[in-house]
Formats: sequence, structure tokens, C-alpha cells
Amino acid sequence: MERVRKPDWLKIKIGVTERSAQTHHIVSSNKLHTICSSGRCPNQGECWSRGTASIMIGGDICTRCCKFCNTKSGHPLPLDEDEPQHVAESVKQMQLKYAVITSVDRDDLSDLGANHWVKTIREIKRQSPETKIEVLIPDFQGRMELVDQIIEAQPEVISHNMETVKRLTPQVRSVATYQNSLKVLKRISEKGSRAKTGIMVGLGETVQEVEQLMDDLISIGCRIITIGQYLQPSHKHYPVAAYITPQQFDDYKQTALQKGFTDVESAPLVRSSYHAERILERH
Repeated sequence: MERVRKPDWLKIKIGVTERSAQTHHIVSSNKLHTICSSGRCPNQGECWSRGTASIMIGGDICTRCCKFCNTKSGHPLPLDEDEPQHVAESVKQMQLKYAVITSVDRDDLSDLGANHWVKTIREIKRQSPETKIEVLIPDFQGRMELVDQIIEAQPEVISHNMETVKRLTPQVRSVATYQNSLKVLKRISEKGSRAKTGIMVGLGETVQEVEQLMDDLISIGCRIITIGQYLQPSHKHYPVAAYITPQQFDDYKQTALQKGFTDVESAPLVRSSYHAERILERH
């Protein structure tokens, strides 16, 4: 397949500020992993300059091997029992008003890492009771009793990414299914928590397929969505089929709002946690 040329609107300036250097120091000194780095997020400089970072728990090796993701795959190390404390200490040092926590998939564990998630959320709340927490969780293989554990820990926002449209899910995601992801989001919404999801475009989907995905999300109570351009991490990953124009991203945003979404971030460089704190500012 001929490689699609990256357009000018995807070019970004990467600079280092005093605040971003401080954020990097806190993250590295506490031996934390971030999806900012492992996912090669284009917004790392901007977010770290604001003193925010999406912290990744459960190690940096994922048990799955999705074709869009740059996180390392393989056999993870045992969980670090001190990690919840280290994460909470970092959140406190960064003086975060809004913390975003995500994780690798840990299909090797009997509870798929759910208890580790709960410990981390509770420790952040203990050390920084004023900090609002957003969690970006795996599908936990569709095991609702594990999803319930996260809900019961009471983070302010619970996110789980659909990643792509129904037709492309088997090609792009290694284990997760479209229906399982909808079930997870439905459970979050049914239990009264704020359900959020994110998708990538430029994988070969049609506008109609994206709109159908929006309808599916609305039907199960998810009202918060992020839409961003897929960027191929390496030649081994799923290829970019198209670079979606800024106008089309604006159109997606307007369509989503018309369908009933309350919070929509839609632009080429948008990622799951981009401007995540704005959700609670608007409510």
C-alpha cells in the first residue's frame, strides 16, 4: 500500500518548558509509566507544560497486541505493590486538580488488574481528596463484576475506548470486541457514572460508520466522546488509510452534539485524555 503523506495541519511544535521538565522529573523519579510517552502522544509537550500527565499503571508491557498501539506487548512483570502509593504521591506533587489514570491490559492476572486499579484510585483520593479522577479502563474481558469494582471506587469519569467502528474492530484490536466495549460503557452509564469513550479516524472507516457508532453510544447512555486522527506509530502497525480534514472533524463534532453528546473533543491531534479536565468544568 502506498503511504499517505502527512498534511501540514498535523505538524506540531515540540518545546520544553520549565513546567514540562518538572512534570518529567516527577514522573521519572517516581518510576512511573505514562501513556503520553508509550503512546507517542502528539500533545505531550502541551499537557506536560500544563503540569498534567496520563499515568499508566500495571507496568508498561501489555498482554495484548493491538495493531494501532505503540505500547510494548509480551509477558508483563508482576504488579508493583507500591505503585498505587507512588502514583498518588506523584499526583500530589504535581498538584493536579484533575488526574487521568490508564493501564495496560493484564489478561495474565486472575482479576485482570481490577484490584490494583481500585487501590490506586483510593490512594489518590486519600492523599489528594480535592483531585478529580478520570480513569481510562480496559474491557476486563467483559466481566461486569470487575467493571463494578472500578465504579464502586467512584472516580469522577470512567472512560473506555471503542477505538474504531464496528467493521474495523477485528482488524485493529487484538482481543477486545465492539459489543464488549459497548457493554462496558453501558454498565458504567447504568450505574450512574459519567461514561466516556474515544475513537480514531483515518483507518478506512466511512462517515456513515462513524455516525452509526455515535448512535450505538447514545443508545447505551454514553455522552462524552473524543475523536482524533490515527497516526501510525511504525511501519509494523496498521497503516493510515486517510488523513481526515479539520473540516470533517468539525462536522463530526456538530453531528455528535446534534445526536445528544454533551462533551465532544474532535480534531486531528485530539487523544483520549486531551483537555479531559474540561468535562467537569462544564458540569
